Amino acid sequence: MKAVKPEKDGYEPVVVSGRWTGFALRVLLLILGLAVLGGLYFQYRTFFTAETYLIALAVLAVIGVFFIVSLVLGLVRMFPSDGNRLVAKGFLDQYPEAVIITDHRDRTIYTNSAYGALIGEAGAVQSLDTLFSAEAESAESLYRLSHIVRGGQNGQEEFRLSRPISAHQGSAEDPHWYRLSARFMAVENDQGRLRNHHVWQVRDITAERQDQERYFRELQKAIDYLDHAPVGFFTASGDGAVQYINATFAEWLDIDLAAFEPGALSLSDILTGEDMMLLRSVYAAPGERRSESLEVSLRLPSGRHMPVRLLHDVTTAREGNIVESRTVVLKRHDNESLAGAGAERFFNDTPMAIATVARNGALIATNGRFLSMFKDLIRREDVGAKAQIASVIDEADRSKMQDALLAAADGQGEIVPFEARYALDDGRHFRFFVHASNGADDAVALVYVIDISEQKALEAQMARTQKLNAVGTLAGGIAHDFNNVLTAILLSADHLLLQSRPADPDFADLIEIKRNANRASQLVRQLLAFSRQQTMRPQVVDLTDVIDDMRMMIERLTGGADIKLKIDFGRDLWSVKTDPGQFGQVVTNLCVNARDAMPEGGTLTVRTRNVPASEVAALGAREVPERDFVMVEVSDTGTGIAPDVLDKIFEPFFTTKDVGKGTGLGLAMVYGIVTQSGGFIHPVSEIGKGTRFLILLPRHQRDAAAAATHQHQPTDHKGVPINAAFSEAAADDDEAPVREADMDMTGQSAVVLLVEDEDAVRRSGKRMLEMRGFTVHEADTGVHALKILGELGGKVDIVVSDVVMPEMDGPTLLREARKDYPELKFIFVSGYADDAFAKNLPEDAKFGFLPKPYNLKQLVASVWEMLREG
Repeated sequence: MKAVKPEKDGYEPVVVSGRWTGFALRVLLLILGLAVLGGLYFQYRTFFTAETYLIALAVLAVIGVFFIVSLVLGLVRMFPSDGNRLVAKGFLDQYPEAVIITDHRDRTIYTNSAYGALIGEAGAVQSLDTLFSAEAESAESLYRLSHIVRGGQNGQEEFRLSRPISAHQGSAEDPHWYRLSARFMAVENDQGRLRNHHVWQVRDITAERQDQERYFRELQKAIDYLDHAPVGFFTASGDGAVQYINATFAEWLDIDLAAFEPGALSLSDILTGEDMMLLRSVYAAPGERRSESLEVSLRLPSGRHMPVRLLHDVTTAREGNIVESRTVVLKRHDNESLAGAGAERFFNDTPMAIATVARNGALIATNGRFLSMFKDLIRREDVGAKAQIASVIDEADRSKMQDALLAAADGQGEIVPFEARYALDDGRHFRFFVHASNGADDAVALVYVIDISEQKALEAQMARTQKLNAVGTLAGGIAHDFNNVLTAILLSADHLLLQSRPADPDFADLIEIKRNANRASQLVRQLLAFSRQQTMRPQVVDLTDVIDDMRMMIERLTGGADIKLKIDFGRDLWSVKTDPGQFGQVVTNLCVNARDAMPEGGTLTVRTRNVPASEVAALGAREVPERDFVMVEVSDTGTGIAPDVLDKIFEPFFTTKDVGKGTGLGLAMVYGIVTQSGGFIHPVSEIGKGTRFLILLPRHQRDAAAAATHQHQPTDHKGVPINAAFSEAAADDDEAPVREADMDMTGQSAVVLLVEDEDAVRRSGKRMLEMRGFTVHEADTGVHALKILGELGGKVDIVVSDVVMPEMDGPTLLREARKDYPELKFIFVSGYADDAFAKNLPEDAKFGFLPKPYNLKQLVASVWEMLREG
């Protein structure tokens, strides 16, 4: 193909500096060298012989012949040639954008023809400084680019001039836009040295900017049309984040469009859960789009709902995930008929799950609530195709659904609702209402579904609580009466022991009777603990300290090569209020049970941590309120507990251990202590994997009101608060704090009024006190005691009274007696801590306390100590 010669005049460069500089220098050096040789010859010509001249001329002739031959062959050139740069030079000369090249001193060494055409000059060319220094914006751009390119970097700036560079570009009144680019270029000269050059390009982009402005105006006009359209519009990403809303939709949602940020609003913020299920059910095949019309309600910021119709379009990627969605929102009005789309909206707005079912049980149509309720089994595209309503319930309950559908197909009007469990979770329960359908389609039944899982759980919890409370009340009553019997046995045994000697044949039997009576009193305490009526001494404690103090005892109880004990304390544990001694029994009992559940060894873990109110729901204990708790978890890797047994473990006398290895009161006592401390205990177990007991005690936060209440609590004669007076220490203390001889009141005529409704206890107590020298008057009720006080004229040193009695209880007796005898001393006797005891006493009440069952030494010691305090 023959090359086309370009128009010469149109592509000539305007400025080419330094083109012959190297050649001229070489010519001058050659002339200078020849002149030097000529001068040397003239100066020293007499020293050379003829032969020397001939040899020199021969050498010059050879060099001349070699030069001529090389010149002919092209090995040597007389003038500089740009053969290697012809393509680059031609490219620059014909380049459509204006190009100017400067050296490291900012001297112009080259400009192409386009630069000359841009500035409108073909002779002397203006430099960039002269060209762009007239206006501030262009001068600043040139200054910034100069610094950039001198640093060896490339840059580009766009600026606006109030007039064009040359007159031929347009009217002097029209502003022009230019793009100035600068590029750093290092060039190697003929001597092999690098010289820094700067390549500048200037382009008139006025037409481009005009096109952009025209496109922007058209885009703004289109956006304005979209924003003020009579319908709402929004786009959302695949995860439901709203990326764009128009002004109409923003006005409906009361959103400031200027402040709207893409992604700040989610579809779940403006749609209900059921409507979200409808929206998410629109799904396209991978790589395709799908559009559907949906009737939903918008959730407005005011709390009201706006019925709308959505024209929802989704795009799915090839991988199957939704990329984006575009939705048109049509507002519906309240005066529209319920027919057609309005009926569909009514169908979807119902808070009850609804489905229409064919004769064979196939789902024909469902509302959003139904899809949301059974989302793990039913998808929207399955409705009307292969989905069966029986598939959502457990197999054992499917016969109920079949019977109900047969009754509906038969046109029966009264179909009894039934309950069924979820097919995937036995813990979820539903109530189904089936009605015969009179529609024209294939539906034979309308099925309404209500989730009653919460109700079922609460019913089970309430039944369990009522059962435990009833058993606890019974156990508490039995324990109280049994305490009276044990008190009489202990006092009688002490009376007989006082009259016997260790050598007597019956002495060993009496000791055995007393020992077994004391063992029985321990069982009574466990019963009282379960009934939440045992005596407690609550304190503000750190459970880390309580459990750490018990570590050695737990290791001894659970010790063995096969059982590994792990104790994990939470950091910064909150304080709780409980009886540390009683709580120690809780942890000990649970650890012993865990040891017994691992006959072949395993791991026993005791863990503590704080549970904020926000994490309570995740524990799965429905009865626990959402507040701050401190949790103690005792877990094992043992055999686990069967579900039918798990519901009974806190009942008294229920045990799975062999006969003689357990009383069945351990966990009952644990339940009572935790409950009486205001906490909760939640067991979790799995057969073959182990059991976890979660103990939750409320976080203690003592405020000023609580502190004031604590300061004004009633105290006993030692100044100890009433709650502290209910201590088991006295019951376990068989040794009196003083010598027995010092308690003998014989000849000192101390008068005691003994008030007890239990005859055996009263008679035994009267006899024991009289043996120690006291003068004793007895009364079986509080009313009787007041009568005796009146007959004696108040000449009574101390009153020993039971707390719970018919007609008048002990606290009432104290208040009435101290009206006339304010200095009268009192000792209360009780088998358990009754709530009315503290409530009915005045704030300044002074008294002593003796827990049942008690023996002779404890009775006499309490009376003597109370008298001595006076």
